[in-house]
Amino acid sequence: MIRSMTGYGRAVETIHNREFTVEISSVNNRYLDCSVRLPRMLSFAEEAVKQTVKQYVSRGKVEVHISVRSEAAEDTKLTLNTPVVEGYLNAMRQMVSLYGVSDDISASTLSRLPEVFIMEKAKADEEQLQADLLCVLNAALENYNAMRTAEGAALDKDLRSRGNTILDFVSQVEKGNAQTVQDYRARLEAKVREMLADKNMDEGRILTEVAIFADKVAVDEETVRLRSHLAQMNTMLTAGGAMGRKLDFLLQEMNREANTIGSKCTDVALARIVVDIKAELEKIREQTQNIE
Repeated sequence: MIRSMTGYGRAVETIHNREFTVEISSVNNRYLDCSVRLPRMLSFAEEAVKQTVKQYVSRGKVEVHISVRSEAAEDTKLTLNTPVVEGYLNAMRQMVSLYGVSDDISASTLSRLPEVFIMEKAKADEEQLQADLLCVLNAALENYNAMRTAEGAALDKDLRSRGNTILDFVSQVEKGNAQTVQDYRARLEAKVREMLADKNMDEGRILTEVAIFADKVAVDEETVRLRSHLAQMNTMLTAGGAMGRKLDFLLQEMNREANTIGSKCTDVALARIVVDIKAELEKIREQTQNIE
């Protein structure tokens, strides 16, 4: 199954008292371009995130947004700044001794003084933190790929439909091209008979001229190759996987054959059909720009 390069996936999970939210979105791009936005506490995991994304995506501009919220109080550790407290107590006792003021020192009074407490974040286990994050990332990537696969199925259906339309046009060109040669021979014979009047007509000469004309306007080789390219496109679609670049190259070959057919068609009606073929090829090209 083919995949679209555009998609969105999201996952939210709580692991080890931390709620991880991962959002992934992407748009078309010639190569894989992955950018990651994550909190400072997870900055060490950026490369691991990019490597994980590469396992799921081969082409496109991918943006990964990660946030984390801790649900555990133990992540923050509050301790008493003993040297500072002792300094405050000694100064207050000295104040009582020197000035005879009331000794009303209490824990409530001390707790309001600057730098009495030290608040520090508990050191996180980076290895475990990264493992938890990647677990949620994988879930988001699965959702992301599910959406891209659904869009890919729609693209697959559209490309096959347009390929069949082109095949119908090609059949019309082949039939019309054969009729063009017959019409040319009839016109040539009529003109020669008119010019020669009662004289005998050189049938061999007529056949030679018709053969030369038929060779100039023959599109058999081009239509065979165009049919082959369309069959190859269907084979690639069936095989699935990353094929956007290959399809782009194949379309260049199809356009080359269509242009050659157009240059050989002398009939106005056939020329219009070739224009229709080119229009369908252009629509296919636009669609392949969105295929991974």
